[in-house]
Amino acid sequence: MSGFFHEGELVGVVTTQPLDRMLDYKAPEGGCHLGAFVEVPLGPRKVLGVVWGPGKGDFDYFKIRSVIRVLDVPPMRDEMKEFLTRAGAYTLTPLSAMVRLATRSPGLGDPPAMRKVFRMGTGEVDRMTPAREKVLAVLEEFGGLSFTLKELAEQAGVGSSVVKGLAAQGAVREEDSPRDLPFARLDPSRPGKELTEDQATAVVALDRDGYSTTLLKGVTGSGKTEVYLEAVAACLRKGRQALVLLPEIALTSEFLTRVEDRFGARPAEWHSGVTMTERRRVWRMVADGGAELVVGARSALFLPYRDLGLIVVDEEHDSSYKQEEGVLYNARDMTVLRASLCGAQVVLASATPSLETWANAEAGKYARVELTSRFGDAVLPEMRAIDMRREDLPGSRWVSPTLQNEIAKRIELGEQSLVFLNRRGYAPMTLCRACGHQIVCEHCDARMVEHRFLKRLMCHQCGETKPMPTACPSCEAEDRLAPIGPGVERMGEELAELFPDARVVVLSSDLYGTSRELKAHIEAIAEGGADIIIGTQLVAKGHNFPHLTLVGVIDADLGLQGSDLRAAEKTFQLMRQVAGRAGRAEKRGVALLQTFQPEHPVITSILNGDEEAFWKAEAAEREQAGMPPYGRMAGVILSGPEVGPVFDLGNALARNDGALKRVGAQVYGPAPAPIARIRGRHRVRLLVKAPKGAALQGALAEWIRPVRLKGDLRLQIDIDPQSFF
Repeated sequence: MSGFFHEGELVGVVTTQPLDRMLDYKAPEGGCHLGAFVEVPLGPRKVLGVVWGPGKGDFDYFKIRSVIRVLDVPPMRDEMKEFLTRAGAYTLTPLSAMVRLATRSPGLGDPPAMRKVFRMGTGEVDRMTPAREKVLAVLEEFGGLSFTLKELAEQAGVGSSVVKGLAAQGAVREEDSPRDLPFARLDPSRPGKELTEDQATAVVALDRDGYSTTLLKGVTGSGKTEVYLEAVAACLRKGRQALVLLPEIALTSEFLTRVEDRFGARPAEWHSGVTMTERRRVWRMVADGGAELVVGARSALFLPYRDLGLIVVDEEHDSSYKQEEGVLYNARDMTVLRASLCGAQVVLASATPSLETWANAEAGKYARVELTSRFGDAVLPEMRAIDMRREDLPGSRWVSPTLQNEIAKRIELGEQSLVFLNRRGYAPMTLCRACGHQIVCEHCDARMVEHRFLKRLMCHQCGETKPMPTACPSCEAEDRLAPIGPGVERMGEELAELFPDARVVVLSSDLYGTSRELKAHIEAIAEGGADIIIGTQLVAKGHNFPHLTLVGVIDADLGLQGSDLRAAEKTFQLMRQVAGRAGRAEKRGVALLQTFQPEHPVITSILNGDEEAFWKAEAAEREQAGMPPYGRMAGVILSGPEVGPVFDLGNALARNDGALKRVGAQVYGPAPAPIARIRGRHRVRLLVKAPKGAALQGALAEWIRPVRLKGDLRLQIDIDPQSFF
């Protein structure tokens, strides 16, 4: 097949619109290449699309419309087309939705032009105001990045006149800039940190050509980042591009600083915190080769790399790599697919890998490189359980006397303590003591969580908030509403009472308006600006607090409740990660787990530190049950405004399961989803379980093909579900 279509030839275009087929168009004046990004007419609109191949020609040629124009960007590479096709086939996602994932950049079709941008200036401000401080703080946080007037004003939360006033004084520099400049070149020859023998051996093991996937496993604090940054350096020396995926935006700024120290310049960033102008620049520079290294969230995997040679998935076990809305995909798994198609190396880095990755390494599908000791003088923390059945604890308290005594010792020594509770807000439930009414979300089957700092109730499913009432919404009794159970804000209150002279800080993502505020607080804490830190799982990920020597987990049993297939695995990973925050400098840390089940196999595995024994036991249990990664699963989520039609559809699917039986699959359900209503929509789930080698996708497609969704009913299939909410 020719790679070029002359004017008037029929081309098949996949648009970004929700259509299940290619559309025929005539090639425009001057023709177009295979893979060209084009603007085409669709009804009265102009939409974006990609030339996927020759047209079918099954329509009257004279009625077929022409491509409006070819965008001035490099055509989509064959490797990218293959990736989108295979990823869509695996996840049962229409190709149009996959193309939409790969074109999430504003203004792709805009011609290159000069624009006014604003950067940090050198002039003095005659009169500092809070609004001006916000603008300068944004420019400082984003380093050398430039902003349009609108973007800078919005990011700072001020009017455009504030920015113009600072520009008039020279504190902000206004300049003409061409769109989409290349990123500064990174220098892989700059010396990195001195590596330990363990790290140096790992670097050599990672230096491979062509496709490979390697599990880089190392205890928390062992220096995995230094190792994979050397792999990035090796990739850059070969003239290829690299991608580092991170699970949290909150980790990005600290990591960017490390990259800049190592390579002398900042990489390209791709995540929801990046401005629209910068997103467009990153997309185009990745395609043109003007960006050598991208650091980003899971969607960075769908950028149009010209020559991708390395993908690092940091904290590869993290659940945030699974996209739970829209296109349902696991970025870790899609990374391996993409790398296999472009001859790139994959590094999956984790102290506590997912069972899927561990099993692939055990089976020899992935290589395994291990770091067994902590970096420098740091040693692993001592792990102990606090048996809550033996603690004399009042009903309204959650910090045991044992943990309280250990915190007091650390304060006396001038060291920091971290109290961990994976519950945001003040209290997970608000109850009326007069009538027993629980305050729930009007749109979801979920309790509203009190956020006392914000003075509001919040639904953690749909984001709905409302003011904290003084009277019960049911019986109207005044002052009888009581918080039930602890959240991190309530823990902060309790610890402030127990230690009135201590500096107590609560770290939770919903308490900070911007990533800048969060970063500033984390830096202040790391420098010793707190005695006691109370945090959610945000603190378990990648932050280094050198003065922290004690970690206390308030409710180590929390994750063991419920019927989640991965409950034991998730609890093990989270507890090990949290414990790993302690003793990262020269002083040995202690991690104390408050538990009512100290004899539980997961708790004993955490305390013993025998990770391999845990993985082997967990793997044996899953294999016996035929569960992933030793079997296959797919979730089917049905939803609608009325519960009856949703259940009717679920029952009809369950009865007509012949296509699934032919591949050995079983259907369970329908049953209400654990959270049966979200945003006013009733949700019903079915679960499909199949043997490991089953051709599940084809069977699922055949199974749902006869379904005709009436009204506002929706059906979504989740291949390899990570959660069952």
